[in-house]
Amino acid sequence: MHPTDRLRPAVAHALWHLVLAGASLAMAFPMLWSLLTSFKGPQDVFSPSPLPWPATLDNYAAVLSSWPVGMLVGNTFIMSAGVAAGQLVIAVLAGFALVVLAPRMRPAVLSACTIALAVPPQAIIIPQFLLTTRLGWQNSELGLIVPQLGTSALAVLLLVEHVAAVPAPQIEAAALHGARPIETLWHVVLPAIRPAILAVGILVFITTWNEYLWPLLIAPRSHDATVQIGLAQFQGEGGTDYGALMAASTLTSLPIVVVYIIASRRIIDSFIKAGLRP
Repeated sequence: MHPTDRLRPAVAHALWHLVLAGASLAMAFPMLWSLLTSFKGPQDVFSPSPLPWPATLDNYAAVLSSWPVGMLVGNTFIMSAGVAAGQLVIAVLAGFALVVLAPRMRPAVLSACTIALAVPPQAIIIPQFLLTTRLGWQNSELGLIVPQLGTSALAVLLLVEHVAAVPAPQIEAAALHGARPIETLWHVVLPAIRPAILAVGILVFITTWNEYLWPLLIAPRSHDATVQIGLAQFQGEGGTDYGALMAASTLTSLPIVVVYIIASRRIIDSFIKAGLRP
């Protein structure tokens, strides 16, 4: 083999990693810029230098003293956890029903879910708002959580494939031993797809945490606001306090970043396995 033939795979491998590193840096740049800006004083926010020098913690002190961090994070956590739990229940039950109880309906339901993913949530937000208001759920946890359960199409698509990957002999053996469907779901299917449930739950949690438009419409009162609504308080008629805004954004992003770092491998594996067919 010619020496150049041996070098080509190594060069291609190195170039590919350079491309991935550049793409990762480009995606991480907004977060890095936000973090660095949060340590800058008001006079240095628009400085051409990206580094905060001299660095200051005044922005964090101002945010912690005047911004209701605990209340906003608590409201957002309740909303995100409620939506994640609700979508997981819907997706698990749908997956079990489509794979075990009514497999003939599976292609039609999965096609409908795929079509639903192509519909932007903003297209149905007006009827959702009118219905929620008539039910008296405005400025309540029910109003924040229940309407967002209608966006369970992705969770259903992911978990259906994981339920389908459970070996059929295990499900048939449970039925032969007289297990009811709910017992088969609880004792056979759920233990087998537990990693996928965790990954999808975290994915839905992160997506809901970043939701802005729906909480703005349905919970406009300050004590019902979520993190994304609270961040808008740093923008006023006199301008935007970018240092405090970046500090607040950094503080409220830390829980999500930590959760994603811990669970990133399971989230990736969940998407990869969802593309497999039994």
